[in-house]
This record gives sequence, structure tokens and C-alpha cells, in this order.
Amino acid sequence: MRLSTKGRYAVMAMVDLAATGQNRPIALADIAERQEISLSYLEQLFAKLRRGGLVRSVRGPGGGYLLARKSGETRISDIILAVDEPIRATRCAPGSPAGCTANKSRCATHDLWEELGNQIHLYLSSVTLEDVVANRILGSSRLLPASGAGAGLGAAAE
Repeated sequence: MRLSTKGRYAVMAMVDLAATGQNRPIALADIAERQEISLSYLEQLFAKLRRGGLVRSVRGPGGGYLLARKSGETRISDIILAVDEPIRATRCAPGSPAGCTANKSRCATHDLWEELGNQIHLYLSSVTLEDVVANRILGSSRLLPASGAGAGLGAAAE
């Protein structure tokens, strides 16, 4: 399962804004350059983030975007959901009683993938922008060996 560029870029841009926009508006062109994201794509994402109440815009010279609330109050899941990125791992439509197979039944691994999606959502709901900016993300990804028995597991997670 992979997170689309829409969700990934929205999080990258919001982390950039949280790290650099301490009480001053930041131009999207600056974020686009630092994060190597298309400015037009970033404009589309920030329109959704603004509608979602996560950022506010300041017009005029020296204008740009500010966080709408403190970085410790903005969860990563809020950002992903604001840009209409569903957090799910199944092929089935969310909330639908019909499954994804040809006869509309659920596949044998449906519950496995649904629970994975739930765990991803729980994790992203437990992490704030402040956590990412302050490098307080705990995990074992740095502990996996570069080669050997654990290498296959690390490569599959990417």
C-alpha cells in the first residue's frame, strides 16, 4: 500500500510551513522550491487545506500562508483527510456492505487490509506537525539492518 503524492506532498508542505512560518506568512513558491513540488499542484492542495481549516492565507505584499492553529494541534491524519486522501488499504468502497470480488463478496483478506488501514489512521492521528518538525517520530525503520535477514522486510515497507 502506498500513500499517493497528494497526501504525501500535503504533509511535506505543511511540515515545511510549520518549520519556517513562525508567525509570518510563507509564499507557496518558497515551499514549492524547497520541497521540489509543482507550484500549481501545491496551490490546489492549499486550497483544500484552507477549506479544511488547517491554513489561512494572507494577501498582498509579504503574503502567503500561515498555519490556522498551533503545530501541536494539527495531526498528520487531519492533513491527509483535508486533501481528500482516504486512509484505507482495501479495494472495497468504505462503508459498503458489498465486497470487491466479481460476485460482490469480500475477499479472504478483507479484514486484514481493513485493520491495516485502521492502524495507519490511528498512527497518523497520533502524530502532529510539531512531532515531525521536532524529529520526535519514533520507529524501528532506522534500526533495520542494511542487509541480511531484515533487509527484505525493510524494502517491502517502502
